[in-house]
Amino acid sequence: MRRYGKHTDEDDIRSRPNRKGNRPRTNIRPKHEDAAEGMVLTVDRGRLTCLVEDRIVLAMKARELGRKAAIVGDRVALVGDLSGRKDTLARIVRIEERTSVLRRTADDDDPYERVVVANADQLAIVTALADPEPRPRLIDRCLVAAYDGGLEPLLVMTKSDLAPPDKLLELYGDLDIPYVVISREELENGDAAARVREQLDGRVTAFVGHSGVGKTTLVNALVPEDRRRLTGHVNAVTGRGRHTTTSALALPLSGDHGWVIDTPGVRSFGLAHIDPSRVIHAFPDLEPGTEGCPRACSHDEPDCALDQWVAEGHADPARLYSLRRLLATREHKEGD
Repeated sequence: MRRYGKHTDEDDIRSRPNRKGNRPRTNIRPKHEDAAEGMVLTVDRGRLTCLVEDRIVLAMKARELGRKAAIVGDRVALVGDLSGRKDTLARIVRIEERTSVLRRTADDDDPYERVVVANADQLAIVTALADPEPRPRLIDRCLVAAYDGGLEPLLVMTKSDLAPPDKLLELYGDLDIPYVVISREELENGDAAARVREQLDGRVTAFVGHSGVGKTTLVNALVPEDRRRLTGHVNAVTGRGRHTTTSALALPLSGDHGWVIDTPGVRSFGLAHIDPSRVIHAFPDLEPGTEGCPRACSHDEPDCALDQWVAEGHADPARLYSLRRLLATREHKEGD
């Protein structure tokens, strides 16, 4: 049975209506050349708080970005309502190329990589000299993550009134890492913030440390009350009552001379995402000694040239011990 007459034209053809009323799919994505530049300050349940010029703007990620996630420190391009007014929402349409990344896993058995901070210049590793006791292997792991991600390390030792820093300074002396030693009194009266600030000006610095070492107290001292208005604004936007370092938060230093990024306290620093062959890069005092190692040396085997290198006095035996403990932990031979 013929459905149409003998002489049909295009006007006679019936088309199925688009019930959703949306446009047909296309692989062509908008370029958003007029998008505004911004920086991600914090992320909370799919909502990203961004700084656009001098305004705090709440945004969500555009679907066209797929599974690519924006994190604290990311430079992004935004469109939509950029006024920052209440109940407005912008859209992040592009994430700019990152200059550095701080990554970690929950532990060495966890294959899920967590990107904590992007585009930081420096990683401030905060450790107490006592109460709680310093954990050198945790510091080593943070150093590995810093070198692997393109960040320069800074060692901040707190509570020097409870214990001297000599042992840690001796352990890391060969690495030529800048450091600051502060006491609890200095932390309370503001002297600590002034001394640490000298290492931060003009840079984006991520702070990491075990719970109880005074990391967030130091960050609060570095960012005066008038600058912490940003924190209050962020909390009002995301719905949190107050910032308790459950997620990373970027805060500007006074005078627009840099940023500090406070991160949640860590109990462990997994390195499942890092190739074991790159771990040696976190030990520049040992790296020259690997030139005589056999191919694909694990640096923990009988033919490893590092034993002779250390025996000849080129590096501290404690550093080789620390490296091998770290490699053993990374290879699931030994717990941290």
